Amino acid sequence: MSDTEVGAGGATVTTTSVPAGRRGFLRRMTFACAWGEGLDGFDLGLISVTLPAITTALGLDPVLAGLIGASSLIGIFIGAPLAGWLTDRFGRRRVFTVDVIAFIVLGLLQAVVADGWQLFAVRVLLGIAIGAEYAIGAAMLAEFAPSNDRGRRLSGLLVCWYAGYLAAVVAAYVMIDAFGLGWRWVLVTSAVPAVVTAIARIGFPESPRWLLSHGRPDEARAVVAAHLGGDDYFRDEQYAAEEQRAGGYRVLFSKENRQRLAFISLFWACNVAPYFAIFTFAPTVLDSLHLSNAAAGTITVNAMAAIGALVGMLTIERMGRRRQLIPPFWIMAVALAVVGLWGSAPGIVVVLCFAVFSFMNAAQGNLTAVYPIEVLPTEVRSTGVGFAAACSRVGAAAGTFLLPVGISTIGVGVCMLIAAAICVAGALLSQAMAPETTGRGLHDTSTQPLRQQPSKLRVGR
Repeated sequence: MSDTEVGAGGATVTTTSVPAGRRGFLRRMTFACAWGEGLDGFDLGLISVTLPAITTALGLDPVLAGLIGASSLIGIFIGAPLAGWLTDRFGRRRVFTVDVIAFIVLGLLQAVVADGWQLFAVRVLLGIAIGAEYAIGAAMLAEFAPSNDRGRRLSGLLVCWYAGYLAAVVAAYVMIDAFGLGWRWVLVTSAVPAVVTAIARIGFPESPRWLLSHGRPDEARAVVAAHLGGDDYFRDEQYAAEEQRAGGYRVLFSKENRQRLAFISLFWACNVAPYFAIFTFAPTVLDSLHLSNAAAGTITVNAMAAIGALVGMLTIERMGRRRQLIPPFWIMAVALAVVGLWGSAPGIVVVLCFAVFSFMNAAQGNLTAVYPIEVLPTEVRSTGVGFAAACSRVGAAAGTFLLPVGISTIGVGVCMLIAAAICVAGALLSQAMAPETTGRGLHDTSTQPLRQQPSKLRVGR
């Protein structure tokens, strides 16, 4: 059933209701996708705390320590575009299940590695599984979700990422300091949330938008009727506008998609590169800045990230995409510049600056799960998200690999200034390229030219 009401600024808002009995399906879908995203945060949180112990136990030099810190990011570079192509070609549902099973097996294998290179290899494979999750999870959820809270649901994926990272940091410190567990046991705990995710994903149907793009309209209508509310939902969420089209990398790099792909790849890289570089080595960075309690500082700044992600999720549909993207880049740049320029800053100032950076990075970071989905068409959606995720991880992996080397050579202050410069680049890029997609139907946002335009606030529920 559809209703019309007046939205912000006097715009007309069309609201499509999902029957109450069907909303449980969307909640379960959101939960299953969010926990999958949380696996990445949890895994990277564990390695950020255990890496100093791993370095000592296995006698790692700075190069190998940097490689292990960046290993999952390297794996994402491989796994995200590969899984994206497979997902667009063979369907969302298969990859949705297989990758989380692989994560369980690889998480457990970390208990039996004998040296640094074996750990590096296992964690690259883990990164491939995580990359598959980036390519499929958000696309799967968006292709079922209604327009009016699509952004909120997709933002919830990043909330779970930051919550997973924070939970891992706290749990790792507790396991090491309170219970005296070794780093192998700490890393193995990444399999626990993976098991929960695998159970939650049992029995999901194929994406109706993917079915339509592959010429299977009867199956798509059956999925919508069984899980989302039938003909009204099918009409109002623009499923009928989906066409059978060829996909693949040739289409992704076509003239009509190149600018979209460049925007999401570059702004994503500018968001994650400073974050991963700093917080994979957070204890090391804070020690270098002479903070007396690096563990407390690490937990504090990661808690602010989790709060920032939650605030971003709750405000995204009201603020709009551009306002949640551009100002945080400038604020992050200032926070990091203060740390970089004020070498003798008191510990409270350092923690405050990193807390501000974490909060803004996470609030903005929600858009890395939203914009890529909204601006790419169905036939290349997962392929494009996978490619953009891979590009973002090139910057993140490079920063993570180079940071320990940079700290020991040019110093932590210069490293922070470089991170601030990346944020400035992200702000300028976003100002020039970011569209306003808030409240627009998924078909509209993925087919109209990528340009700055006001929200049309057509929403569905």
